[in-house]
Amino acid sequence: MNPTRSRGIILNKIKQALSKKKTNLQEPNFSSPIFSKSVETDLSIVFAENFLKTKGEFIFCESEKEFVKSLELVAGKKGVQNIFAWEEALYPILSKTNIPFVKDDKGFIHADVGITLCESLIARTGSILVSSGSRAGRRLGIFPHIHIVVAFTSQVVDDIENGLTLLRKKYEGNLPSMISLETGPSRTADIEKTLVLGAHGPKELILFLIDDAHH
Repeated sequence: MNPTRSRGIILNKIKQALSKKKTNLQEPNFSSPIFSKSVETDLSIVFAENFLKTKGEFIFCESEKEFVKSLELVAGKKGVQNIFAWEEALYPILSKTNIPFVKDDKGFIHADVGITLCESLIARTGSILVSSGSRAGRRLGIFPHIHIVVAFTSQVVDDIENGLTLLRKKYEGNLPSMISLETGPSRTADIEKTLVLGAHGPKELILFLIDDAHH
C-alpha cells in the first residue's frame, strides 16, 4: 500500500472521530463504596477467607475450652518455649493450659512467642487492628518470631471505619499513640523481588478466633 495513501486514511479516521459529538460524561458517585460487599453475611467467615490470603494461620475455636487444647497443640507442634503474655485479661484462660508463659519483660530478648489480644478484626481486608493502648504495647506483637493473637467473634467488624469507631468508644476519644493494622506476617520483596517473611516483624502470625456469640 502507498505509504502516503495509508497515512491519509489514518488521518481521515482521526478527523471523523473528532468530529463526532461527544456524549456527556456521567457524574462520578463519590458516595459509592470503594469495595464491593461480600455475598457472605457472616463477617467471621469473610475475615477468615481474607486473613488466610495474607499467609496468616487461622484457628477457629467454638469455646475457650477448645482454645486451650488448640493452643497446646500449636505450641507442641512448633516446639516453642519462651512465651510472653503481658495482658491480664489473658491470664485466666492461659492459666488453664499446660504452657508456661512470662508475665513481664525479663528475658524478653529471647522471646519466641508473643501472645496478645487485639482491638478488632477487619473482615474486608483480613487485618488485625492493634494499638499501644493495651499492656502488650508496641513490642510484644513485633519482636518475637511468632505473634499469636487471641480474638473473639464479637470483635469482627466490616471495615476499618467500624474498627476505629469501636476504638474511639473504648478510649473515650483519647486515642492511643499507636494504631496499626496487621495484615499477615511481616514481609518484604525489596531484595531482588524475592518475598521474605519476618523481615520487619513476626515471621508467623497465628490467630485464634473464639466464638463468644452465646456468652
